[in-house]
Amino acid sequence: MLLQLGQEFKHISGHDPLFTHQYSQAWFDFRHKRDRYADYFMNSVTATQAHQEFCISLHDEVPDYSAHLWGITSSDSASGYQAWGGPPRIGRLDGSIVPCTAGDSLPFLPEDCMEVLRTIRECYPKAWGRYGFVDAFNPLTDWYNPDVLGIDVGITMLMAENARSGFVWDVFMKNGASKAGDGEGGV
Repeated sequence: MLLQLGQEFKHISGHDPLFTHQYSQAWFDFRHKRDRYADYFMNSVTATQAHQEFCISLHDEVPDYSAHLWGITSSDSASGYQAWGGPPRIGRLDGSIVPCTAGDSLPFLPEDCMEVLRTIRECYPKAWGRYGFVDAFNPLTDWYNPDVLGIDVGITMLMAENARSGFVWDVFMKNGASKAGDGEGGV
């Protein structure tokens, strides 16, 4: 997908990091679910596109941010935990990249997110370890978090499988409580 910088994205979101669009959708299949306010899957696609453009728009300030390297959501940093992201800008952005931002958005923008993950894996080998991607790294300062966080790697794995086959969504949505929440009956 090719984004045009300056494009306006209309979606429902608060002043919060991108993970708020990702975590619920690791389990609940929001594809083709809508109410009078939104199509919630497409809302997250748009939120991810807006985040991607936001990061790319910071290129003058953070030269490493590009169409192939973007992603900021709450994470560790060289100065401790940060609740950062955008748009709009949240926190003091320092050039860090949070790999799970792209990993957790795989169902929303599969090609773009895979490009980011490949770039990180190929160009920043210290961002990949025994258990997967580090929580965050900063190419500008050569800082790499020594931690791999299960909550981030776990959601990335679930979302990767959802993007690949929809398996997690299919299994979860067979549960009676999920069906009840889906408006299709159940418990």
